Amino acid sequence: MTEWFSNLEFLAQIYWAVAIIGSLVFIVVMIMAFTGGDADDVGDFDADFDGDVGAGFQFISFKNLVAFFTIFGWSGIACMDAGLSKPITITISVVSGLLMMLIMASLFYFISKLSDSGTLKYKNAIDAVGEVYLTIGADRSKMGKVSVKVQGSIRELDALTDSLTELKSGTIIKVVDVTSNGILIVDQTRKPIEPIKTKNKELDAGGKHLISNE
Repeated sequence: MTEWFSNLEFLAQIYWAVAIIGSLVFIVVMIMAFTGGDADDVGDFDADFDGDVGAGFQFISFKNLVAFFTIFGWSGIACMDAGLSKPITITISVVSGLLMMLIMASLFYFISKLSDSGTLKYKNAIDAVGEVYLTIGADRSKMGKVSVKVQGSIRELDALTDSLTELKSGTIIKVVDVTSNGILIVDQTRKPIEPIKTKNKELDAGGKHLISNE
């Protein structure tokens, strides 16, 4: 193994060393990333680009740099085995590494977006209308629960009220504020009346039918 490595050209030695080391680190990084670890804690390489690509898109990060060197090494080896010149080999390997960085950055960006979309943001509950599930004590004397629609799904959340009377189970409420620790502040309100468009259309059609018969 040592003799084989020593017989390689200097550029080939660099590519093989980068490819092998990069591949080993890349495997560790991927295992950490998909098992809940944070590979970016290894170094402070993160840089957020808030341009057209979107906020939170991390192009330069530890895992992306590992991906760059891994693909850089293997693509360089492939180019040298194909008999390409050194300038072309270096160009292709650098471009391939950058493309891999872009793919990695995009992958983790969309994964983080999916994760964020499933995380409950209590501020989104403000102005939502719901129903008291467990009685809420007057003037924040007793915490209760309310059932409100937040982020597209019905949730049962802890709630308090500034009302001077308790809000009993079944009372229609509106979320007016949220505390820093995620407790809803609610007040009694009326359930909004939603117009039934179908019935309105049927009445209009019926009226026109009567007029035509006359």
